[in-house]
Amino acid sequence: MPGIWQILLILAIVLLIFGAARLPALAKSLGQSARVFRGEIKQMKEESTKDGAAPSTTASSTAAEQPGPATPPAAPSSDATDPKP
Repeated sequence: MPGIWQILLILAIVLLIFGAARLPALAKSLGQSARVFRGEIKQMKEESTKDGAAPSTTASSTAAEQPGPATPPAAPSSDATDPKP
């Protein structure tokens, strides 16, 4: 984890590059972008729970293409297992 001096050095370099006048606008833009991103994530989660958490389209299409499990052979009838007298 960076120490306090490394953080101060990075902040000083950012201040020199962007200038003091542009920093509030840069911070506001960054905050708005983060807010929009969180809103989109929340909306995606709500849609997935609304749809019943359906599996992704790739998983459902591959499951439909794969054949189901083979049916086991029928159990022998009771006549075949009983010894004849």
